Amino acid sequence: MTLKSARMSTSRLQHIKDHLLDEYTCAEMAAPYSPLTTHVLNTGMGVPGAHMALSLHRMDPSTSLWNLLTTGTTNDDGRCPGLITRETFTPAVYKMRFETGQYWGSLGETSFYPYVEIVFTITDHSQKFHVPLLCSRFSYTTYRGS
Repeated sequence: MTLKSARMSTSRLQHIKDHLLDEYTCAEMAAPYSPLTTHVLNTGMGVPGAHMALSLHRMDPSTSLWNLLTTGTTNDDGRCPGLITRETFTPAVYKMRFETGQYWGSLGETSFYPYVEIVFTITDHSQKFHVPLLCSRFSYTTYRGS
């Protein structure tokens, strides 16, 4: 290998490295840290609850009405990253609504529950909260994780 070709190889490697770092940075920016996470598990089939629609709501304390904050769909691993930013996560009553009927219908199955709503209170918004949903066609459970 000549000195000229070695320099070209080094230059190409640096270009590839810079490109990969840019993609990594963009991916991190696209899915900002969320103090609230969820994970859907299809316990009936023993797989992640992939491609389930969900929405996040916050209750207005003066009217007791729900305000829609965001909607999303779980990924192949049953997770929905980026639900809420740290700046918009305030002490309040929240609700996550999971469209379980649509999910089971997409699998060619019926479900006893057309949707599941999990309502919870956040008093210390500086903590991280994980609210998973474990479901089958005829049951569901949840818990507060971290």
